[in-house]
Amino acid sequence: MPKKGKGKPAFSRRRIATGLQVGSYVRVADNSGAKLVKIIGVPGYKGRLRRIPPAGIGDLVVVTVKKGTPEMRKQVVKAVIVRQKRPFRRPDGTWVAFEDNAVAIVTPEGTPKGSEIRGPIAKEVAERWPQLANIATIVV
Repeated sequence: MPKKGKGKPAFSRRRIATGLQVGSYVRVADNSGAKLVKIIGVPGYKGRLRRIPPAGIGDLVVVTVKKGTPEMRKQVVKAVIVRQKRPFRRPDGTWVAFEDNAVAIVTPEGTPKGSEIRGPIAKEVAERWPQLANIATIVV
């Protein structure tokens, strides 16, 4: 008989409405040198055949840099979604939506590449990625 609690993640993650998908062009909120990126993958997503993988607030995504400094352009990097336009519901019942979709570029280990994040980031991102919360100007 299997033990209770096996196979569950170490952190409790509520399902947040996914506002982005593979193929979306997203602004970069940090000062890593990239300005515009395209989402090309969502690691860990296991879905149905031909379904476009979705991603939401706090998710790690694989992106390619479309606009930015010459050394950043055409690079494939990882990023965390810090803002999304699509409204999502918090456990206390409030609905949150941002003005734009934005990501922060991170290293494969999860440390941010930039030294500051312009604009607000969601509280859910700050809880899941504490190092991003340290360099953020506003946590909403």
